Amino acid sequence: MAVNLADLSLPQLEGLKNQLEQDIEFLTSSIGQLKVSQNKFVDAKDSLNVLNENNKGKELLVPLTSSMYVPGSLNDVENVLVDVGTGYYVEKNVKDSKAFFKRKIEFLTKQIEKIQPVLQEKHAMKQAVLEVMNVKIQQLQQGQQTSQMGTTKA
Repeated sequence: MAVNLADLSLPQLEGLKNQLEQDIEFLTSSIGQLKVSQNKFVDAKDSLNVLNENNKGKELLVPLTSSMYVPGSLNDVENVLVDVGTGYYVEKNVKDSKAFFKRKIEFLTKQIEKIQPVLQEKHAMKQAVLEVMNVKIQQLQQGQQTSQMGTTKA
């Protein structure tokens, strides 16, 4: 059911504008979160490139926390533990891990591509509401000026 914006009152338009702003904020936040997740998968996939025979046995720092590390060495360059979600880890070889991250990246890209047109539509709707609001405000101001001129002449 389509509603003509011109038929709505200023308070109704204000409410619609506020709802659209909330929708825009939510969708923008959702896209941001999806892009953060996507970047983590891209980084993880790229990190797999250091796993080769040339790096076997090399010294490295293993993170215990984001600010604490312990020394270690790279012994297995063929297998990794992949976080598949909700605290579950699966051992995969490098090739399968790259394929897993590629699928995740493609899935997130598709989700972002689904949300972006909706976000653009919400922006366009908000712009239309603002234009109708401006017209109604101008009409009210002109009506007030006209009534003031009529009362000052009397």
